[in-house]
Amino acid sequence: MSQRRSLPPTTPGAVSTDQNAGQRDIAALLDVVARLRDPEHGCPWDLAQTFRTILPFTLEEAYEVAEAIEMDDMQELREELGDLLFQVTIYARMAEERGSFDFGDVVAAITEKMTRRHPHVFAGARFATEDEVRNNWEREKMAEREAKGKRPHVSVLDGVAQALPALVRAEKLQKRAAYVGFDWDRDDLEGVADKVREELAECAETFAAHADPTERVHEVGDLLFTCVNLARHLGVDAEQALRAANHRFERRFQRVEVILRAAGKIPGREHRAEMDRLWEVVKAEEH
Repeated sequence: MSQRRSLPPTTPGAVSTDQNAGQRDIAALLDVVARLRDPEHGCPWDLAQTFRTILPFTLEEAYEVAEAIEMDDMQELREELGDLLFQVTIYARMAEERGSFDFGDVVAAITEKMTRRHPHVFAGARFATEDEVRNNWEREKMAEREAKGKRPHVSVLDGVAQALPALVRAEKLQKRAAYVGFDWDRDDLEGVADKVREELAECAETFAAHADPTERVHEVGDLLFTCVNLARHLGVDAEQALRAANHRFERRFQRVEVILRAAGKIPGREHRAEMDRLWEVVKAEEH
């Protein structure tokens, strides 16, 4: 950990209001956060926050960054990246108040990590292919996990965060297993597709009314996990693919609602057949 610096001044007026110069410097943002957390002159809401209370906002901001990227909205992306950066600075401030680390330590740690994990860029190493780069990255991460662990043998699956969205975590677990050879051959798409069909058939076996509800959950989970595997082998990010599908469904269904209401009708079971017809019309409009 780096030498601990003293907390920056938090007296009123300490933050520059020069829009064209000072506020483009990260120091200006750090000063803003310092003032928000100042025990005497700060914001009561910010002062009441802890690492745990801020966490839901961090997750929300990360998803808003993702949405801006999916919408290809650069103006919104700039704003959302700023919101996400604020999350980093306030965590660092709270840690500094505890004497644990500060923003400089965060910057130093990620700078050192990225330099170490890219020896082909910073240390003269040579990798011929993207796979060699990826394998080196995984080796570095595994060495880091082993250095942190207390057990003599560390699982290759260790360190995949439990809090990740399920589709993202499934893909990361699969990639970790693939790194040590537990995977279909890269060009065996039919093998993966056959596994999806197998899992779907096993899921169908639970359709009966007397089926074990727990078994249904297991079989649906296996089907979803295998679908993530298929997406991975197709070079598709399963989480992003599902997010895009959600957007398409939302957009199309809202269009169906608009058409129904224009005809003086409200969406409901009694209009099921018409909604199905309009759904196909909306899909055709998009194409």
